[in-house]
Amino acid sequence: MRPRSRSAFSWRLDPSVPTFDDSLWLVVMDGDCALCSATARRIARLDRDDRVRICRAQSRLGRALLAHFGLSPDDPESWVFIREGRAYGSLDAMIRLLPGLHRAYLPLRALSWLPSGLQDWLYARIARNRYHFGKTDLCAMPDPELRRRLLE
Repeated sequence: MRPRSRSAFSWRLDPSVPTFDDSLWLVVMDGDCALCSATARRIARLDRDDRVRICRAQSRLGRALLAHFGLSPDDPESWVFIREGRAYGSLDAMIRLLPGLHRAYLPLRALSWLPSGLQDWLYARIARNRYHFGKTDLCAMPDPELRRRLLE
């Protein structure tokens, strides 16, 4: 599911969204999903320029941001990437995030040629089945590099 379109940095005017450093990239993801936890750890390893912060959807900030963009933290499809004041969701978020971290992910950009409906359908299949990869707590014993990036 894609976030409701809003003007850049619109959360700054929303009193329900706690203040955070929005000069950095932010990923809001399920903190209980093993697949999401593995993705967070991969982001921490790949982000050599220290541009990305990670927020659990279940945290106060995560819930507020998802609500601001018309998404639910309880919906498995709620995954948001925020960069330069704009929010992206679904497969579009992955296509924008991962190639920006490492050139090995550049081929993902080819998926941007797919119609957005097909991208959303593909992402929904992964999101709805994410617990088949297991459940874990993103914050349980994270390595120091991941812990430093977590926003609550």
